[in-house]
Amino acid sequence: MTIENGFEAAFGTPPDQSGAAPGRVNLIGEHIDYNGGLVLPTALRETVEVAIRFHEQPTVRIKSERFEGAVDRSAGDPSSGDWSDYAVGAIAKAAELGWISGGADIFIRSAVPDGAGVSSSAALITAILRAVSDFANADTNPVDLALHARSVENDYIGMPCGIMDQMAVGLARHGEALVLDTVSLATEIIPIPREWRFVTIHSGIQRKLSDGRYKQRFEECETARKALNAEHLCLLSEDQRRAASQLPDPLGGRVRHVVSEHARVHSAVACMKSVDVAGFGALMNESHQSYSEDFEASTPEIDTMLEDARARGALGGRLTGGGFGGCIVCLLETNDAADWASDFTSRYPKSWIVSV
Repeated sequence: MTIENGFEAAFGTPPDQSGAAPGRVNLIGEHIDYNGGLVLPTALRETVEVAIRFHEQPTVRIKSERFEGAVDRSAGDPSSGDWSDYAVGAIAKAAELGWISGGADIFIRSAVPDGAGVSSSAALITAILRAVSDFANADTNPVDLALHARSVENDYIGMPCGIMDQMAVGLARHGEALVLDTVSLATEIIPIPREWRFVTIHSGIQRKLSDGRYKQRFEECETARKALNAEHLCLLSEDQRRAASQLPDPLGGRVRHVVSEHARVHSAVACMKSVDVAGFGALMNESHQSYSEDFEASTPEIDTMLEDARARGALGGRLTGGGFGGCIVCLLETNDAADWASDFTSRYPKSWIVSV
């Protein structure tokens, strides 16, 4: 059934417009997009699809294949912590931009898991904004659309995320890595070597970024940045790096992760371009160690899973996304990645394969 057919079955009328956006997995470069760093995500095959009908009533009615019934909201509702906030916020942003007036009926189909660190929220917001902009014949481009999507998360949801997720789901394609400078928003597309397989597996540990730990890390980075009188933690001068070494923990650890992670992304880009799979895998392993020890965003269960993945042939592996649960991504050099992933997840009953 197409997304348009799904809308008609749910609401009894055809939609005006449909849109889609993929999930993303960040191969390396975590929690540095709001610190001025270089990041390296790629798009998943899995997408979020939406179909929308617009109307003049100031209401938003949302149906999703993942939930029973419909959610009815006012078009002017503040965020409430409900899953529907992302759709309501996207419609509110579209109205603010003058693309529509009134409200909308929205039908959602998603193959991107929620709370997994693979940008389901950014994909949903982007899919809706993309559909509305197409319907309104808005004069926009993918970068502007990503900035609008980020403002929904920052200003409506209250999540102080950087720009990586929105740029990744808006510009990246499966099989290609997106090199993104999060200060200038300059991008470069690198084909992922054909022999490389990045396997994304949900750890089975659920997490919700709005529970406060992501925001806490953001605030710790901001405190450190201000203490060092720096514009971006990823771009410290030599004097600022020396001063950073004197910061007390946890601030010192946060800066160590941010600075070293930024350097690792530059090295990882070079490894991908030169098809150095061992070098890229080693950088992923170093990235996770930093994420776990200096940034304290992993869990003991995930650390153990990644040790096991490496013991079973993964050249590299790391926790991806905002941290504290969700997905791991592992690098293999084999055509049997699907079999490897199936065998691996069989050892962890709560885990499942997201993408191969």
